[in-house]
Amino acid sequence: MALAPLDEAITLDQLSSDPYPIYRRLRAESPVLRVASTGRTLLTKAALTKAVKDNPELFSSDDPKTPMKPAFRAHTLMRKDGKEHFVERKAISKALTPKRIKADWGPLYAQLSEEYIARLPRGETVDLFTDLCGPLAARILAHILGIPEASDEQMMRWSQLLIDGAGNFGWKPEPFAASDAANDEMDALFAELEPIRRAEPDGSAYALMLTAEDPIPMSQIHANIKIAIGGGINEPRDALATILYGLLTNPDQLAEVRAQDAWDKAFEEGIRWVAPIQASSRLVTEDTELGGFEIPKGDTVMTIQASANRDEELYEDGESFFVFRDKNPHQAFGNGPHHCAGAHVARRTVGKIILPMLFDRFPDMTLPNPDEVVWKGFGFRGPINLPVVLN
Repeated sequence: MALAPLDEAITLDQLSSDPYPIYRRLRAESPVLRVASTGRTLLTKAALTKAVKDNPELFSSDDPKTPMKPAFRAHTLMRKDGKEHFVERKAISKALTPKRIKADWGPLYAQLSEEYIARLPRGETVDLFTDLCGPLAARILAHILGIPEASDEQMMRWSQLLIDGAGNFGWKPEPFAASDAANDEMDALFAELEPIRRAEPDGSAYALMLTAEDPIPMSQIHANIKIAIGGGINEPRDALATILYGLLTNPDQLAEVRAQDAWDKAFEEGIRWVAPIQASSRLVTEDTELGGFEIPKGDTVMTIQASANRDEELYEDGESFFVFRDKNPHQAFGNGPHHCAGAHVARRTVGKIILPMLFDRFPDMTLPNPDEVVWKGFGFRGPINLPVVLN
């Protein structure tokens, strides 16, 4: 059995600027492809990405070649398997259960959403990415994690620097220097807040981890919070911006979503169409086979859930945004043991609270120039601007 073909033409810049035409071609021609610029074997079909995520024994999250470890200055739960992963995930997931989110955090989410949406000026052109999507996601997450003392600006900056470091597949020194500085700032704040959260536990993730009967080590508590900062802002931020773009460029669908109160469907379609977390790496622990090619032990495969979510075998016209699909078995939140712990938070905040509230306040909101919206990102993707007129 032969190794997968090697591509030396696809660049990281191409994957960051406009990956979807590349993925469409790879699904048809080379769904298992070694891409030299990434140092990984890319998997672009849904069946392949799901099979890898569902088999952590053969495809380990503990990838030594990932830039995530230097970016977070820690061996995080995202790169652990089995019991070690379960223990650390359980420690933080107690703050993220659907029951706790609905009962304990739901009123706060609504209050914060009302405050941030009320700040937006009616009748003006506003960049919702910078003025709403990012700051509101940051504020909600700061409360969930137990670090509301951090400003929106700090949360967003830390998140972006961690993301830039974790996605630094070219191993350039500058992103790691920036993430080092962010780690220093976060560690200082966590240390300052530790005695406060121990003395007055507030149900936040930090307080629950600090006061657990059998707490995980402090270094891993810090790592858990950082992982949540890294993914917990960009995912709801980019999901909200993507869904807004999809609805505002398809006014007929927006009208039907409002008529049916189908905001949950709009949420699921948005994260299928442009997955906020586009790709994930896995280390191959034994010689195996994928798609008819030999995958040797020690290789690193990359599941491209962004491509899987548009797979022609699952979706009719998967390249288009269409809220009312009969079926939407997307992999935007992953699957298997590493299914996104913040999925319930994103679904509730974006799908059930922010979207209907925003369109209730600005029912005639428009996106005058969709071509002005810039999309960016290989590992993490979404619009980086969203200039709308609020009416």
